[in-house]
Amino acid sequence: MATISEIKKALESVTDLEDSRWAQWEQDSRKGVQAAIKRRKQAIQKEMAEQDRLKQMLVYEKELLEQGYALIGGVDEVGRGPLAGPVVAACVVLPRGLVIAGLNDSKKIAKSQHRVVYDRVVGQALAVGIGLVSNEVIDRINIYEATKVAMTEAIKQVQAQLVLDALLIDAMTLEVPLYQKSLIKGDAKSLSIAAASIVAKVTRDQLMADYDKQYPGYDFSHNAGYGTAKHIQALKQLGLTPIHRKTFAPVKEMVDGRD
Repeated sequence: MATISEIKKALESVTDLEDSRWAQWEQDSRKGVQAAIKRRKQAIQKEMAEQDRLKQMLVYEKELLEQGYALIGGVDEVGRGPLAGPVVAACVVLPRGLVIAGLNDSKKIAKSQHRVVYDRVVGQALAVGIGLVSNEVIDRINIYEATKVAMTEAIKQVQAQLVLDALLIDAMTLEVPLYQKSLIKGDAKSLSIAAASIVAKVTRDQLMADYDKQYPGYDFSHNAGYGTAKHIQALKQLGLTPIHRKTFAPVKEMVDGRD
């Protein structure tokens, strides 16, 4: 009779709930074996659910492919709400049918996994483009228009690498000569948009971490420029930095009060 350790090792190689070996192992009455079987089945079910989720997030890409669009760019932005720093957009083109483990709306990915998933996306993407619009421009043209500028720049960078056929964009319509589909909460519905979301997120977080070294005290490496209590307190004590958005409350009120 195989030892429990031997059975556990054999279970690691099983990836199918229909595997004929299950019946043999399930006849083993040892508690250690039964517990190992339960854990492995749960793990397989979790993996299957994840694969189903990822395949579901390719529905919009599949529709476009069936319509004859071959190279599809997913577009998303990060940083519309912070009080400081740029808005960053990304455009990502993934190979047809590619699923990337762990890829999701960046807000749903554990922060500890951001860089891991980012590396998977960048390592497998056909093209990646990044657009960045500074706080000064945001103050001049407003955040909505700045977001469109950042997205358009990201698309241009991709177009310098390959010929795009269509775009899937998170909740935005752009003035670019390409077929495009705008999806509300697109980063949770499309793998291409989710890929752009994590690229933009990691890129912007790194920028804000760099700013944290340049402007210590505001906790930018943790709050990414959002208006946390620590950030607001630093504003009161230290004042504004060159990367603060002067048209965003409560920064605007501080600027108006200073004038």
